[in-house]
Amino acid sequence: MDHGPLTMDSSKTLIVIAGPTASGKTAAAIAIAKHYNTVVVSADSRQFYREMSIGTAKPTIEELSEVKHYFIDSLSITETYTAGDYEKQCLELLAELFKVHSVVVLTGGSGLFIKAVCEGFDEFPDTDPSIREKLNTALVEKGIAYLQEQLKTADPEYYNQVDLNNPQRVIRALEVYESTAKPYSSYRKSASNKRPFHIIKLGLNMERAALYNRINHRVDQMVKDGLVEEVRSLLPSRHLNALNTVGYSELLDYFDGKTDLNIAIELIKQNTRRFAKRQITWFGKDEAILWFMADNPKLIDTMLDVIKACDVT
Repeated sequence: MDHGPLTMDSSKTLIVIAGPTASGKTAAAIAIAKHYNTVVVSADSRQFYREMSIGTAKPTIEELSEVKHYFIDSLSITETYTAGDYEKQCLELLAELFKVHSVVVLTGGSGLFIKAVCEGFDEFPDTDPSIREKLNTALVEKGIAYLQEQLKTADPEYYNQVDLNNPQRVIRALEVYESTAKPYSSYRKSASNKRPFHIIKLGLNMERAALYNRINHRVDQMVKDGLVEEVRSLLPSRHLNALNTVGYSELLDYFDGKTDLNIAIELIKQNTRRFAKRQITWFGKDEAILWFMADNPKLIDTMLDVIKACDVT
C-alpha cells in the first residue's frame, strides 16, 4: 500500500513504551491508551503467534477488551515473519490509525521491532542460499550453541544484542557475515528513516532483584495457567523456528526426556532473567528513551506528566 510522500504531521505522536520482560509494559500501555482514548500496537515478536499464548505473556482477555490491540494473534507459527515485514505492515497500519487518532501507543520488549518502526533498517546485501543451507545443517548437527560461538567471534556487537536462542536471527547474521565478510551489525548502523509523526520513547525498569523476582513469580503463574499443556499441544510443530524461544524450548527438552519438569521450569526462569538482561542492555543504548521506575505507585501519572511536557495533549 503506497501512502505517497511522507510529510511530518506535527499533531500525530507515537508513544513507545519499552523495557524488559515482566516490567509492566502492558498495564502501562493500556492505562496511557485509555487516557488518550486510543489503541495499542504490539511490538512483541512472540505475541504475534496465535498458538503461543501462555508462554509469551499475552495481554489477558480482560486487558484486550479494555483497549483495542493490534499485532496480537496476527500470525501462525507456520509463517515466516521478519522485522522488515513488521516495519512495512506497522507503518501502513499507523498511517490508517493516525487518520482517526492523534496519539497511538506502541509497546513491547522486542528492540529490533521497535527500531524497525522508529528508524527502519539499512538495505542488506543479497546472500548466497548455499550458505544458509550450510548453517541450517550446522544447527541440526552441532546445535545452536555452536552457531552462537561462531557469531560471538564474527560479530560480538550483534552477539550482545540478539536473542541468542532464536536460531533464525543467529543464522541470518552469520549468513550476511559469510556472504560479505562484514559483520551483520555494520549494516544496521546508518539507518534513520524519517517518520511522518513524532516519537516519544518511554522505558520501564526496576531494581534488578525486584525484576528477577517478578520474572520468577510470572513463570510460576504461567505453569499454573497451563504452560506445560500448551507446549505439549505444540509438539507436532516443534521443528518450527517460532518455538525456539524461552519458555518453549526448555519444555520441549523435558518432553524429550532430557530433563525433569522442575529443572525445566528453573531453566525457564534463568533464561528469562538472561533475556531481560539483554533487553536492558539493548534499550539502555537508546539515548532517546526516558526511563521510569516501574514500581513507582504514581507511575502512570508521572509518565503522563512527561508526555504532556513533550507537548502532547
